[in-house]
Amino acid sequence: MRLYYFPGACSLAPHIAACEAGLAFDIEKVDLKEKKTETGGDYTAINPKGAVPALKLDNGEVLTEVAVLLQYIAAQAPASGLMPADGMARWRQLELINFVASELHKSFGPLFNPALPADAKPAFLDLIKLRLSYLEGVLGSKPYLAGDRFTAVDAYAFTIINWTKWVQIDLAPWPGLVAYMERVGARPGVQRALKEEGLL
Repeated sequence: MRLYYFPGACSLAPHIAACEAGLAFDIEKVDLKEKKTETGGDYTAINPKGAVPALKLDNGEVLTEVAVLLQYIAAQAPASGLMPADGMARWRQLELINFVASELHKSFGPLFNPALPADAKPAFLDLIKLRLSYLEGVLGSKPYLAGDRFTAVDAYAFTIINWTKWVQIDLAPWPGLVAYMERVGARPGVQRALKEEGLL
């Protein structure tokens, strides 16, 4: 498998998941402005959406979208525990992944757009803060969002919460999330992904 990524972008989530799952894969950086891969290829030929991540499978097929890639990666290594196999625990995991995707992740997008009017920025910051408060509540006293074990949603949540430093949101009001980010960030699989993307 080959994961197409941009350092620190949402593609970090499947990168972390693949490291945590112990899968064999390689990575290729994408210039998102030029839509070129690190080796000079036309990225839109791989992913017509022009966004990361994209995961090229060994059979040549390409999958996109973080939530899908996390589930695919988990399915390749069921013993990793990244995704519950069935039952209500699986649905709860998917519920959290979709919350991170549709509510938290997408709330950051406008803040990375240089065309966003300055007077619109506070509204998006307030939305993000509401979502962080929700995740603080979900976390409670648990070490990870879904319980005692690191799962796919933690790879995604860690990646997106990490963006708070780029938009000047101080996590101090959410001490549970501060501890959570330290805990997740210290994991060997996470450290490996961060190093491979040049983020450490």
